[in-house]
Amino acid sequence: MATLPDLNLLITLDVLLSEGSVAKAARRLRLSPSAMSRALARLREVTGDPLLVRAGRGLVPTPHALDLRERVAPLVREAEAVLRPAEGLDLARLTRTFTLRTREGFVESFGVALVNRVAREAPGVRLRFAPKPDKGSTPLRDGAVDLETGVVGDSMGPEVRAQALFRDRFVGVARTGHPLGQGPLTPARFAAARHIAVARREHDADRRHAPVDAALEPLGLTRDVAVIVGDFSAALTLARATDLVATVPERHTLTLREGLFSFALPVDVPEITVSLLWHPRLDADPAHRWLRGCVREVCAA
Repeated sequence: MATLPDLNLLITLDVLLSEGSVAKAARRLRLSPSAMSRALARLREVTGDPLLVRAGRGLVPTPHALDLRERVAPLVREAEAVLRPAEGLDLARLTRTFTLRTREGFVESFGVALVNRVAREAPGVRLRFAPKPDKGSTPLRDGAVDLETGVVGDSMGPEVRAQALFRDRFVGVARTGHPLGQGPLTPARFAAARHIAVARREHDADRRHAPVDAALEPLGLTRDVAVIVGDFSAALTLARATDLVATVPERHTLTLREGLFSFALPVDVPEITVSLLWHPRLDADPAHRWLRGCVREVCAA
């Protein structure tokens, strides 16, 4: 394997060629004259050229040094720019497309406020909302997705960053005028109604792991599940036009539930925390930080 060149020598070469003096170059780089002389000897060895030669009491550059001076200076300036802290974000001139992966209901409940906020602050930014068929973090890892919302689970990669957006609770939903809206709502009455279960994948249909079923089990009750669908939107569509009852997150489906009868569950079901997820490589990106702030503020409103 070839030995990598010492790139620090580029800075030394740039200063030596611009100053034309070992003593002046040493002062500029805060080195001793002897250390600078050793650096010049190393440069001569690496380039195979004397670079600076004695002429009277001073030094003059060789033809090769003159050629290098024109090439080295831009390289050093570019390297300094790369290592300089990121410049301030100019939202008015920002042109970029961000992909957000969310579950159904997020766009309906928070999308309008987010789109209006982004359009007002950064009109050149385009948002792409992608569906979220699973909880895997591969799209974040490979860069296909910039941001994601959801409940942190075991399938999320350990390197993924997460920040809480809001707490949510499950509520029951039925059509207006549904019998459950008449009289006291007991766990027994709730369980006896015909229900819609939400399961994104086939093995999720094992309802023993659903929060509401886990809460009913100690009471010796089970839901009468008549239909299994893949998302909240489909569950609410069926609940709107039938006597079936859906159980969905309250804030996440706020807009989707308009015109429906929503009620507190008659059993204690743990709340969930909906989080904002992203890959750590985007932590310091100014535009990404700005968008994360927009999403947080919109969801907190």
